[in-house]
Amino acid sequence: MKILSAQQIHGWDAYTIANEPITSVNLMERAATACTDYITQQNFFNKPFKVFCGKGNNGGDGLAVARQLLQQHFDVSVYIIEFGAAGTGDFQTNLQRLHELTVNIHFIQDEGFFPVINKNDIVIDALFGSGLNRPLKDLSAALVQHINQSEAFVISIDVPSGMFIDKSSINNAVVRANVTLTFQQYKLCFLVAENAENTGKLIILDIGLLPGFLNDIETVFQTADAASIQHIYKPRKPFSHKGSYGHALIIAGNTGKMGAALMAAHACLRAGAGLTTLNIPSAFLNAVHSHLPEAMCQLRENGLSFEKINAVGIGPGLGTGDDSLQLIEQTLNEYKLPSVIDADALNIISTHKRLSRLITPGSILTPHPKEFERLFGKAENDFERIDTALKKSAELNCVIILKGTYTLIAQNGKGWFNTTGNAGLAKGGSGDILTGIVTALLAQKYHPFEAALLGVYLHGLAADIALEKQSQESMIASDVVNCLGAAFGGLLMG
Repeated sequence: MKILSAQQIHGWDAYTIANEPITSVNLMERAATACTDYITQQNFFNKPFKVFCGKGNNGGDGLAVARQLLQQHFDVSVYIIEFGAAGTGDFQTNLQRLHELTVNIHFIQDEGFFPVINKNDIVIDALFGSGLNRPLKDLSAALVQHINQSEAFVISIDVPSGMFIDKSSINNAVVRANVTLTFQQYKLCFLVAENAENTGKLIILDIGLLPGFLNDIETVFQTADAASIQHIYKPRKPFSHKGSYGHALIIAGNTGKMGAALMAAHACLRAGAGLTTLNIPSAFLNAVHSHLPEAMCQLRENGLSFEKINAVGIGPGLGTGDDSLQLIEQTLNEYKLPSVIDADALNIISTHKRLSRLITPGSILTPHPKEFERLFGKAENDFERIDTALKKSAELNCVIILKGTYTLIAQNGKGWFNTTGNAGLAKGGSGDILTGIVTALLAQKYHPFEAALLGVYLHGLAADIALEKQSQESMIASDVVNCLGAAFGGLLMG
């Protein structure tokens, strides 16, 4: 699904209004109804609502929600921030409709008009929506602070007021919502960690915007959805053999970190590589044969061999000593197909910048935020980090998997956010497994970008399936590997 700018979101509304057709105020009513339906399904009976509205269309949404709640006999008070100008046409229409039901409508002209917000109140924030392009100040900022200082349960409509949808809102006055009800699709602001505290639980409501608008729209960002992943996925053919699915080499592990190598190789096997070889120190040969008999071994003391290797994954548990530096340099110099570069391999490259020039085009880099920072420099915020990932993916002609809650896959200046996975992956070994999965897909001749996109999606989906038997706290990396079969099965079932 394409992620739209504020201007494009407005255009999508206009397209729906023109082509459904539907009036703008009726589309607003439909959006408000979706919000009200969610709200009334929660356990908010016998609790008073305080609805805070600006005078734009976000405020119009809030007025319509207030009216619909009143019609269902909820206790509702409405507070409109007043700047002396008239509201939008649809805001004014909804204000007139609301006046027909209640006189409990208040205009906030200065801080003396702020109502007391009690712990038992439900606050609906409809002050400012996705069109906001400058930080809140003066009365608006003070009202946001007043809401945030309360202990009430806060529901934001569209976006938490004060939050920009496509740039950082750090140090801005932003409503701290418990739940955000947004419309139709993800917005970029909801996919970054820095906004999580203000967003709360995100609920995406379908309000029937016409999908045809998206056909000819160019966007920098998209989310990876099930339909796009199924388009990439290539089921195995019945008349095939192990040679049909490639030979993967995992260069990983060292003293104290052989678990990383075993997990990466196990994931590589589970993700479908026809053959998997581990390059390891000879001291750990028995550990591999006893724990992972399906894997072959290449002894590190005997040197690297890339003969008949279709994909290389390098870095998990490798260490950053001189011997590891030599392995990285030899791999980058001699192996000329795309590789998966992770963990200590990235750390070595970050301290020996000359090595970045040796990265084969199409290679896949899989940093977490700290590794990314070591490679490309410190970012002031998540949006700056994302922008750097896009630029570096184009500059290095590679794919960058920037790991996080919504992992970003960047290629050639564009980005795709993954939407599978959960906080159970916030544990040692998860990245090693991802390296093994993506390396296996590369070995099976997936295009590097497709291997990255599919690999990240499967990794998250397997973690979601693992939650059926585990909790996010109890889940370990091996649980995720063991659920890869079910994840593939989910793709086959459509």
